[in-house]
Amino acid sequence: MAANSLSTGIKSDLRSPKFARLRRGMVVVWARISILLLLDSLAISAAWLLAVTYGTRQHSTWTAGNGLYLLPVILAVTIGVMAARGLYRSGINRRNYLGIIKAVTLSESLVLLMAFFYEPDRFVSRSSFLLDWLLAMLLLCLSRVVFDLATDLMRKRGMVRHSAFLIADIQACEPSLKLIRQEQCYNLVGVMGAHALDRANRETTFETLRQLAVSEAFVSWDAIRNRLFLCWHFQSAGITLRILPSDVHSFFPKSEFWMIGGVPSLTVKSPMIVGGDYWLKRCFDICATLVALLIFSPLYLGIALAIKLDSPGPIFFRQTRIGLHGRKFKVWKFRTMVANAAELQAKLEAQNEMKDGVLFKMKSDPRITRVGGLLRQYSLDELPQLFNVLLGEMSLVGPRPLPVRDVERFKERHFIRQEVLPGITGLWQVSGRSDISDFDEAVNLDITYIANWSLWMDLKILLQTVNVVLRKTGAY
Repeated sequence: MAANSLSTGIKSDLRSPKFARLRRGMVVVWARISILLLLDSLAISAAWLLAVTYGTRQHSTWTAGNGLYLLPVILAVTIGVMAARGLYRSGINRRNYLGIIKAVTLSESLVLLMAFFYEPDRFVSRSSFLLDWLLAMLLLCLSRVVFDLATDLMRKRGMVRHSAFLIADIQACEPSLKLIRQEQCYNLVGVMGAHALDRANRETTFETLRQLAVSEAFVSWDAIRNRLFLCWHFQSAGITLRILPSDVHSFFPKSEFWMIGGVPSLTVKSPMIVGGDYWLKRCFDICATLVALLIFSPLYLGIALAIKLDSPGPIFFRQTRIGLHGRKFKVWKFRTMVANAAELQAKLEAQNEMKDGVLFKMKSDPRITRVGGLLRQYSLDELPQLFNVLLGEMSLVGPRPLPVRDVERFKERHFIRQEVLPGITGLWQVSGRSDISDFDEAVNLDITYIANWSLWMDLKILLQTVNVVLRKTGAY
């Protein structure tokens, strides 16, 4: 009797649930893969049939029956190569357009090789294969774009989202929530602290996850590092476990996972030509600045005249700023304050609206002139900094150079800003401008820019800057 009661309290092996469970969220996964396969098949078929129709006509098995005879072979090879390259996986994999181009190129080469060995004594229509290659790349990328736009539209309306749950320490909750929300493909159904994974609370936690039909659980590294065996519990519950880094700001986004001795490690690869992108950026800075100076020259004259008529003092304001590697330089701006503004700042320090006091910001600064207020609203006072760009002291996009007074109050982690060329505009400016009242938040944006930097990112920030300036977002 005692043995029977004891046996009823014994749980099954952690690795073997009472019955096999289908991983939660698989309906959405299968639907996504099925739709992608259908769209890709239509795109590949259309590319091949158009290529056979408009390519050079050759008597060949490959073009027999207007190309329908060997269309299944084309489909099998192309889709097989795409699947092998992981282009049907979730997330960024299906949006890997460079991967699609490589897959189509490889599959086209394989098909062409098959055509050569299958009919070595006949000519193969090279124009048909060339057209098929170009059309397949175009139509496949276009179909993925349409699929992504439709998916994003549905997800904004709350559809085709994965139910997710967050388990993290209190201090890690907010940054982890930001990461999850950025993906815009999850419905966050609940949050728990790290104690939810303790032995005493574990059964209740997993019962809650099952009741909420959670398909993916996000757990911070600090919450699970001493409880790694819990991965089996998530697996047996059919829940995908995603472990988040402890410090989301220190994770280098251009890194990738590399297995060494069966253990995952982060690898940051070096490009073949180091620094090439930077010199392209510098060339772009110089060319764009020269064009801007030519276009804005009448505006420069108008602003200079308005400043001179509005208040006594010089037209330009030159202030010492800290630039690359802590070097000092004079930044050029149109004067927007009274002539003795520097002396008056000491009396206004008590009214500084920045929380940590590193920067000095006031929404209603009494030192600003009438014309200066207008110039600041549209950031026109920054236009003379184009000369700093030409001199190589600044870039069009980068962390803003700060006055000596601000840099003297830096903490150790803030100095990473000084390792890149400062800019006229940056990620900080297009993400809130003066509305950001915490300097650490601004530094995190600068670090995000430095870690993710690319020429395309610079162009996006420049376009966003125009929008922010015209809307006068956070300007004062």
